[in-house]
Amino acid sequence: MPERENMAEIKKLGVIGAGQMGNGIAQVAAVSGLDVVMTDISQEAVDRGLSTIKRSLDKLVQKEQLSADLREAALSRIATALSIDAVADCDLVVEAASENLALKLSIFAQLDAACAPGAILATNTSSISITRIAAATKRPEQVIGMHFMNPVPLMKLVEIIRGLATDDATYEATRAMAVQMGKTCVLAQDHPGFLVNRVLMPYINEAAYTLMEGIGSVQDIDEAMKLGTNVPMGPLTLADFIGLDTCLAIMEVLNDGLGDTKYRPCPLLRKYVDAGWLGRKSGRGFYNYNKT
Repeated sequence: MPERENMAEIKKLGVIGAGQMGNGIAQVAAVSGLDVVMTDISQEAVDRGLSTIKRSLDKLVQKEQLSADLREAALSRIATALSIDAVADCDLVVEAASENLALKLSIFAQLDAACAPGAILATNTSSISITRIAAATKRPEQVIGMHFMNPVPLMKLVEIIRGLATDDATYEATRAMAVQMGKTCVLAQDHPGFLVNRVLMPYINEAAYTLMEGIGSVQDIDEAMKLGTNVPMGPLTLADFIGLDTCLAIMEVLNDGLGDTKYRPCPLLRKYVDAGWLGRKSGRGFYNYNKT
């Protein structure tokens, strides 16, 4: 079992959640040489996550960005399980479940009970307070935010967020692991939205207001921002890629945590989520992806 003084090097990583973020984290970790245990609540979810990893690695091999031998080695390092107890001997565990506070608090209480005393518990939350999540454990000094960007295998950034009690050893070990995974780290303070989403989500939210008020069409808003600000993707396309439910959840965290009306979620964004128009993952959001 990991001991506190040996946490400078992470060798075995647990990932809670085999969805889009979780399987991406597992893939990058395994390619970097870490042993990985990826868990989820159903065999179907785990199998789907592992299939996604295999397809992603296959594409890298086809593009000659990864050798076939390294693909096989990476896959051999990934174990799957349906129980949180399976990550008990991991040096660091990353939770990559839905952006839901109650769910995260429940997971962290279970991780605290299951994991060795020296293990670091990280969350991939994109907006929820690290300090609040850490309070669900008896080891708040070993809880940290590790916010990967989507898609994890392609995006270089990891936001690292220290909670009120996070100690230096936890931060240094987490940062070292992220660097080993080929990521560039930025340190954010534990405030709603951290760095990326504090800036990004109001931008997306304002684009939704611009659409709601009839100032421009979906296509014209995206084209204007792509060509006018030299970004690769317009805000409404990006929102569909992220998931409108996730965008709404983050805006609600910003609104509740900061209390400024400029963070009020756009009613159109909320209406789309109520309708089940969540973006690419549901087939419809600001764009309709079901068209043939």
